[in-house]
Amino acid sequence: MAKQTELRKRAQQISNGRKKERQSFRSYLKGVRLEMKKVVWPTKKELGAYTVTVIATCLIFSLAFWVIDTGFLVALKNLLGIKI
Repeated sequence: MAKQTELRKRAQQISNGRKKERQSFRSYLKGVRLEMKKVVWPTKKELGAYTVTVIATCLIFSLAFWVIDTGFLVALKNLLGIKI
């Protein structure tokens, strides 16, 4: 019991030292604007390359899942003797 009380006191001391000052919404937006200026945006050429990569990856995975799904379907049909 004494140990829990000591832990609570210690936790209270730590939380008292960390009180944050509440910032206004306008101040928050200024911070967002400053951080957005630090972002390195891709060029049109890079963005096009990223887009092609994402679409190609989606197509490859779609094809792979279709092949696996069809394989399982054929295996289950043969295993259960179902004819469609």
